[in-house]
Amino acid sequence: MKFPFILLAMFPCLASGVPEDPASSIEAPFGASPATLRQHGYASLFDGKTLAGWRKAGGTGKFRVEDGAIVGYGKNIRGNTFLCTKKNYRDFILTFQFQFADRSGNSGCQFRSQQRNGTGRVFGYQCEHDNNDRRSYTAGIYDEARRGWLFPGKFTTKNSREIASTFSLRGKELFRWKEWNTIVIKCHGRHIQTWLNGVLRADFEDSDDTHFTPEGFIALQVHGGKSSNVKWRRIFLREL
Repeated sequence: MKFPFILLAMFPCLASGVPEDPASSIEAPFGASPATLRQHGYASLFDGKTLAGWRKAGGTGKFRVEDGAIVGYGKNIRGNTFLCTKKNYRDFILTFQFQFADRSGNSGCQFRSQQRNGTGRVFGYQCEHDNNDRRSYTAGIYDEARRGWLFPGKFTTKNSREIASTFSLRGKELFRWKEWNTIVIKCHGRHIQTWLNGVLRADFEDSDDTHFTPEGFIALQVHGGKSSNVKWRRIFLREL
């Protein structure tokens, strides 16, 4: 895909000559450069060199910075481990790139997440990074340490199983094992949406008054297990 086409798709005002509010024109910024993101009000959450602004929570996984990316890794990892922003966010558009350095461990990106008093257990919304061969749920929404799968939902009916199967098949078409994948997460009130490589994946309203979480931190996950090796870069957020 050529870059000028991406710009016209993202910014209709470039084609029409009509000024447009940046909040709507860059709703799903697939293909946007860091410079373009900054021009439209996005702030970088990762400086590309250090873990300044982040803190570790949870298990025995590790994080380091390498070649401009955050690397989450470990062997015989006890418990899910998270690299969390020190700041909380409410309504926003978050975009980043991620890649499995190898397919040894599951991962995800938490958002609007919190920690339980006493145990410190991280819980809340997670944008799945799926390393599974049998399914492809990347950019699906999982409720970590609470409700489980929100989108696609649990297999409660024939229709829900069909939705999940279609979601997985589309994910297999979109996901790039040997390249960087671009994720976008948009939260506005109860409305949550995700995109994978420019294509809408999850789109739902959280109507559960008991568990709906309007605000929390962003966190990168190293899943507990025998091994994990995943990378993130170009992490930008625009508050709404």
